[in-house]
Amino acid sequence: MLTNRIPRRLATQFMGWFSRIEQPMVRRFSLAVWQMFAEDDLNLHEAKQSQFKSLHDCFIRELKEGARTVDTNPDLLCSPCDAVVGALGNIEGTTLYQTKGFPYTLQDLLPDPTLVERYRDGTYITLRLKSTMYHRFHAPYDCHVDRVTYISGDTWNVNPIALKRVERLYCKNERAVIDIRLHNSALRMTLVPVAAILVASIQLHFLEHPLELKYRGPNRIHCSADFQKGEEMGYFQHGSTIIAFLPKGFQCRPEVTEGALLRMGQPLAYLPHNIDHRGTR
Repeated sequence: MLTNRIPRRLATQFMGWFSRIEQPMVRRFSLAVWQMFAEDDLNLHEAKQSQFKSLHDCFIRELKEGARTVDTNPDLLCSPCDAVVGALGNIEGTTLYQTKGFPYTLQDLLPDPTLVERYRDGTYITLRLKSTMYHRFHAPYDCHVDRVTYISGDTWNVNPIALKRVERLYCKNERAVIDIRLHNSALRMTLVPVAAILVASIQLHFLEHPLELKYRGPNRIHCSADFQKGEEMGYFQHGSTIIAFLPKGFQCRPEVTEGALLRMGQPLAYLPHNIDHRGTR
């Protein structure tokens, strides 16, 4: 409640500076305060390193080799990140929900009419990264990225309390729209990382500059990047949300339900059963 009543952009810019201070006392104090207010305990036993230079260094930590297992079944998409499933279901025409009773539309979230039509009557899965979680996200399938659209906006908190109070919250916040083509297929999907207060910075490894409040580059960024399933694509500077959009025909796995805890690499959704991997019926 407090974070949504302070100057959010200034607070976010300040935290971006403060979290990078490489001073042992500042680091220890920051980590202690972070753990005090976090929803869950900060568990670092899977981290690749045991010592961190700064709070930011801990936020964007990498994992030990083998800490996550990526499902290699070619009929399945895998989860791009560690997350709690916040909401999911069929898109009703172009309407979907950030939480029960709070609808928004594809037109409000996505800037491109082509994407709106692609995901009409499709499926969406909202993946919420808690602040103590692993913050990097990975390719859900062997894929190619040819376009990213950056949308500047606000930095509302995206926790469950805020989602029940602020209508169309995701449509107001900073976000990136990552258009993905699955390899050896005509199928496409879209990932939308949504930034939040204190974390309005999204680093994509295939772009030169981070997408952040100070970004002044083009909104539509053409690129060409290939990824293998499970390969790291980028990271948040803290925790936030990724919304996955799937065209009509994809189906979520039975265990992917609201409130479920997912780890990166776990099965997320079935590819359309009547379309093979060359995109033909």
